[in-house]
Amino acid sequence: MADTSDFDVIISGGGTVGRVLALALADADAGRIALVDRRPADAPEPGDQRSSALAAAIVRMLDTLDIWPSVVDAAQPISTMEVTDSALADPIRPVFLTFDTTLPDGDPFAYMVPNRELSEALNTAIAASDITVHQGTSIVSLTADGPTTVSLETGETLTARLVVAADGANSKVRAMAGIKTVGWDYDQFGLVTELRHENPHDGRAEEHFLPSGPFAILPLKGDRSSLVWTEKSAAARRLLALSRDELQAELLMRVPPHYGAIAIEGPVESYPLKLMLARDYIAPRVALAGDAAHVIHPLAGQGLNLGLRDVAALAEVVADAVRLGLDPGSLATLEGYQRWRRFDVVQMAVATDGLNRLFGTDLAPVRMIRDFGMGIVDRLPALKRIMIGEAAGTGGSMPRLLRGEVL
Repeated sequence: MADTSDFDVIISGGGTVGRVLALALADADAGRIALVDRRPADAPEPGDQRSSALAAAIVRMLDTLDIWPSVVDAAQPISTMEVTDSALADPIRPVFLTFDTTLPDGDPFAYMVPNRELSEALNTAIAASDITVHQGTSIVSLTADGPTTVSLETGETLTARLVVAADGANSKVRAMAGIKTVGWDYDQFGLVTELRHENPHDGRAEEHFLPSGPFAILPLKGDRSSLVWTEKSAAARRLLALSRDELQAELLMRVPPHYGAIAIEGPVESYPLKLMLARDYIAPRVALAGDAAHVIHPLAGQGLNLGLRDVAALAEVVADAVRLGLDPGSLATLEGYQRWRRFDVVQMAVATDGLNRLFGTDLAPVRMIRDFGMGIVDRLPALKRIMIGEAAGTGGSMPRLLRGEVL
């Protein structure tokens, strides 16, 4: 006979979003929390070679949850940002837009953090908590009548008042809840690796908008940078088939000379790019978070930040409901979460989709207009401060965790 365990919240998915949500709910004493992670305990974190640009508001949340002290030594602040727009064959890449990314309080708008460092910190925090972890299994069915009944691959049966789908873009829980999605494929791949370079980056992030897609060089600790290289699918497959020396020669055509000699460190990872938005973020006793709810183009580096903003909003809604004796899985409770997050996500999806299409056009008149527009923005410091504040996640109505306040 299958074992039965009762929980207030079951989180499906042990990635960054799922684990931070579990820790936030546990920190807020929001009842019994279970984390269902289909990956074995010794499996590497997906995207182990990637690094993430964590916005200032996200850093405040991680600090409030006592996670940031474990990763701060590996975190590289981004001090400036430069944007160029050129063709690959252009001998000179003029900088059209520059940002001083320091916020009014003196903090940087974002830090670059290796995913593996953040993953280790989350694993340590989970192990020290009272969160129940079901490792190496996944949810195979759920029912939403009364307390949700969840069946695992192992044959175990769990019940909860709320199930959170944090199980990625191909979410099984989202499908079980009958939530539809809308979106399209970009016919692009993102290539990700780390570079070691001869000259220091001085905390500078660079984004080169090439006709094939954005080419971003993002600073890491030491004379190293994270590379996020977007190419059309056919070109990406050709690049991935090259030897290391051949690929490095391709990089030399794209990496600005002020970095000096460069070398690829570690493997080159690739992933297809698409836009995917869930039509709803909630269903009876189900809430979506992270990639289960939205996948956007990575050109602004906001994908993980959006998912962690989901965490801050959902944790607050659930914790407040539990304290008031309300049902955290009711649609009345979850509607607050959906209202909080929908506009933010759609706004970012539209912006990144539009930028990708605008800069993916190599027609001379279009290039002239967009470069003229960037030049105007570069001369408006007040507008640039607003843009940096938005990227830092410090504008608008923010959940308490993003303000650095405990739930």
